[in-house]
Amino acid sequence: MSPDTDLEHTQTHFARAVCPGSFDPVTFGHLDIVERAARHFDELLVAILRNPSKEPLFTLEERIDMIERAVADFGNVRVDTFEGLLVDYARNHHAGAIVKGLRAVTDFDYEIQMAHMNTRLTGIETFFLPTSTDFSYLSSSLVKDVARHGGNIDGLVPEHVVLALKERYGN
Repeated sequence: MSPDTDLEHTQTHFARAVCPGSFDPVTFGHLDIVERAARHFDELLVAILRNPSKEPLFTLEERIDMIERAVADFGNVRVDTFEGLLVDYARNHHAGAIVKGLRAVTDFDYEIQMAHMNTRLTGIETFFLPTSTDFSYLSSSLVKDVARHGGNIDGLVPEHVVLALKERYGN
């Protein structure tokens, strides 16, 4: 057997993957991961976490709308919501993989633990994508903090999100 043939027999193709998060709000860092992940799966579910113990800035409906508008040109990306264990959601939606973006080593420390637990619980694989260097510093919390204080967030989030943040903070 040639090395190429061996590789073909050991690869698994996952038709559907889940890219989870709170997306409060969606940033170009999130969209970088979504766009790149969407190239490798037949379908990518962007799954927004409904966490009743947290008070997000934007409602679930607003976050769905923001992401749907941002990914409208991606033919294989669908936006959904979930509550509870991510692996239960993934299994119930026949997703064979979870995609997580990593900005820094601190992200990896937390995410690797989650990945191992998810694999232990269900066998679902986690794929890590490093965020592009242009967005490696970017987080929803940082964007909200800058917007709250009237700072310029152009180029960090889609224009419709810029407008929503300005409206929310009254600036």
